[in-house]
Amino acid sequence: MLAKRSPLFQVIAATSIAVLSAAAWLGWLGWDDEYQTDPVTGVESGPYQAWQIAGCALTLLILLIAAVLGRVRALYASAALTLGFTVAWTIQAALSDDSGLFAVGTLMLLVGLSVACAIVCALLTGLRDRGTAHRS
Repeated sequence: MLAKRSPLFQVIAATSIAVLSAAAWLGWLGWDDEYQTDPVTGVESGPYQAWQIAGCALTLLILLIAAVLGRVRALYASAALTLGFTVAWTIQAALSDDSGLFAVGTLMLLVGLSVACAIVCALLTGLRDRGTAHRS
């Protein structure tokens, strides 16, 4: 069985995860506010490109896996990642949205990241527990 980490470690780790997830948003998405128009169809899309979303998602996945494998409690890691990313997105969205619809985006992001983190943590916990059971 893995030794538990101290409460101070958990607080520092959760704070670090929140900062790193906000940095992931800024690094991958926060700088891009330009929409693209397809010259053939005239359809506008953006501001993010598919490669930015994929890179950001992969970064967040790696961050969460590293945290849980590093013995940060899954609930703390998930909450910190979700809140750090959501707050960073919400700040920029609130500053650039006159309609107030950013609040809907914030809620969608909060729920989506929470569910995704819960699934990843459940899978990691299941794999870890299965590996521990086989060694016993």
